[in-house]
Amino acid sequence: MSTPTQAPPESRHRWLVLATVALAQLMVVLDATIVNIALPSAQAELGFSDNDRQWVVTAYALAFGSLLLLGGRLADMFGRRRMFLIGLVGFAAASALGGAAQTFELLVGARALQGVFAAVLAPAALSVLTTTFTVPKERARAFGVFGAIAGMGGAIGLLLGGYLTENFDWRWNLYVNVVIAVVAFAAGTMLLSRTEAKHDTRIDVPGVLLASTGLFALVFGFSQAEPQGWGAPVVWGSLALSVVLLVGFVLRQRTAEHPLLPLSIVQDRDRGAGFLAILVAGSGMFGVFLFLTYYLQLTLGYGPMQTGTAFLPMVLFIVITAQVQTNLLVPRFGPKVVVPLGMAVGAAAMLWFTTLDIGSGYPAVLVGLIGMGIAMGSIMPASFQIATLGIAPRQAGAASAMVSTSQQVGGAIGTAVLNTLAATAATAYVADHAPATPEVLAAGAVHSFSVAYTWSAGIFLLGALLTASLFRTRRDREARAAAVVPVTPDEAPVLVH
Repeated sequence: MSTPTQAPPESRHRWLVLATVALAQLMVVLDATIVNIALPSAQAELGFSDNDRQWVVTAYALAFGSLLLLGGRLADMFGRRRMFLIGLVGFAAASALGGAAQTFELLVGARALQGVFAAVLAPAALSVLTTTFTVPKERARAFGVFGAIAGMGGAIGLLLGGYLTENFDWRWNLYVNVVIAVVAFAAGTMLLSRTEAKHDTRIDVPGVLLASTGLFALVFGFSQAEPQGWGAPVVWGSLALSVVLLVGFVLRQRTAEHPLLPLSIVQDRDRGAGFLAILVAGSGMFGVFLFLTYYLQLTLGYGPMQTGTAFLPMVLFIVITAQVQTNLLVPRFGPKVVVPLGMAVGAAAMLWFTTLDIGSGYPAVLVGLIGMGIAMGSIMPASFQIATLGIAPRQAGAASAMVSTSQQVGGAIGTAVLNTLAATAATAYVADHAPATPEVLAAGAVHSFSVAYTWSAGIFLLGALLTASLFRTRRDREARAAAVVPVTPDEAPVLVH
């Protein structure tokens, strides 16, 4: 273990460490959307059906979402550096396997394997950041960058996916991860400290089984809602099973000697509000990517590259807003003001999107994208930062895993619920405006997008109310931080103002 007078390597080179973990996080987040644009090309080459197509996306989400808590525990047990590097190697190997796939089954298997190693990599990356940046001002800047990447990764995935599909081949949407992983691995090997403290390596096997199967059933149930319908036994059965398993998991964690997720992590009001904010933002973010992509391609006739480029203003405003918020507004007003305000801006952007029609042009889309950029730049960095507030280094992996789990579950819920609402609205519109001419079908699609945006606005508004109620005031947080009893260096929580 390093002494207080000898800074570990990741402390001395902390901004390079930030660049390294941010690169890894970008790879994990963009892979949720990068293959979407490549699917038609992959389908044409490998010959799988429209019904099977969803599994290329769902396999990644299922493995990723269900194993995140285990991945966080492994980072706490065996060290953040080790699990970060293992995650990179595994992710790169799975990506290479998927890029070379000659059958649909191998492609889906490779995507699931990507999800497995993403579940190892994501908590390790965030926990490295949590334990590297301990000075409040620097920590705010670091989380501003990291949170911005979490908010814009999906848009970058669409842009990169469009470019690679149009200029190279759909397989490069997977091969590109090998390039990113090699760079991050080389940097991580040199920069990350080898002097981490050794923690208890025992694991709560019943907790792992309950959490992993419960999260799998939850994500699977929501993923099947649109293709199967909410009344399908596989949907409500999976969701009911997930409730039973996750309740069992919580009960198990209350008595487990070596809990997978210490309940103190989620019982804190600020951290709980942070997890909730990330879940809500994940729902809205995936919703806007999904339906705005449909609108740009089906209604405005954009190609893959044009569609990805159209999201660039959103990315730009996420970056700008994230830095303004973390450096100026969050230190002054705290997340209790900044995060709900971001939620309100997100709701306004979604309501703006409801005004889009068949004749709308890109300038109208741009207004909403700028609003979403400001919203995500306000919500994500502050929420990421406070969700790891007061966490001892030995629990950094578990807290980081909860952050990623919130984002993944939010995305799964948002996509499933909004997709189902949109599909129902489109069917009803066409039925009310028979016969189903091309004009009616096009108008029905736009109407369905508008319904989804309206519900998404409601989700953001609910998130604004809940986070405004749950977050502590800055004064309460500082008083609580001052009351923390001094502990050993390895147990010392990371605090922010």
